[in-house]
Amino acid sequence: MYQTQDKAAAVLALDASGLRVDADARLDEPAGLPGRPARPELVHPSALKNRAVGTLEGRASLIHALAHIEANAIHLALDILWRFAGMPEAFYRDWWQVAQEEARHFELLETHLRTLGHAYGDFPAHDGLWDMAARTRTDLLARLALVPRTLEARGLDVTPAIRNKLVSVGDQAGAKILDVILRDEIGHVAIGNRWYHTLCAQRGLDPVKTYTELARQHAAPVAKGPFNLSARRAAGFNEAELSALAAEPLATT
Repeated sequence: MYQTQDKAAAVLALDASGLRVDADARLDEPAGLPGRPARPELVHPSALKNRAVGTLEGRASLIHALAHIEANAIHLALDILWRFAGMPEAFYRDWWQVAQEEARHFELLETHLRTLGHAYGDFPAHDGLWDMAARTRTDLLARLALVPRTLEARGLDVTPAIRNKLVSVGDQAGAKILDVILRDEIGHVAIGNRWYHTLCAQRGLDPVKTYTELARQHAAPVAKGPFNLSARRAAGFNEAELSALAAEPLATT
């Protein structure tokens, strides 16, 4: 039976550096969710239990939730690769790099989860990341605006606090994994920013106004502070974009 572990391993094993990119190839959309195993059970976010991270079960639940985010991130990077034709070759090379790094993150977290007596699929999870991917499946500009620049950028804000929480309960191994993830995710959001701004420039669109319109059109979640401004700047957000964040007064440096 298919396992997410298999997909992560297959992505990491493929050296695409010598493969030819056919940027004009158009593929038919597969039915249903892409390559999803029976577990974890997908539920509404309100149905997820809050577990104290100070307990072994609570810490495993947290690591599982992070692993699920990375599993979704593999799907998202692969989806943008095949779904949107006609972009420069560098676009596809960028997102393949993202897919491989997300696969590595998943493997690191899943391996750590096993040291806590659990495996990926043992806890229920929600599918908010993929839901936004489905909403933006026909519009590359919206996909770039609302997945890497919104949902994944949120990880830049919350990861340091989660890391500190793991340190507070003595999970140094988990904290080191989050250091790797934060470093790489800055690069992933930067890729989203770069291609979003490239498309806006090509279409003569104002990036800030266009983002607001796309967020409203696709019912994107409203960004809430505090924000990790240093990480967001490193990921390519400019000062006009940072000033437009809804809770900017709560931002951190």
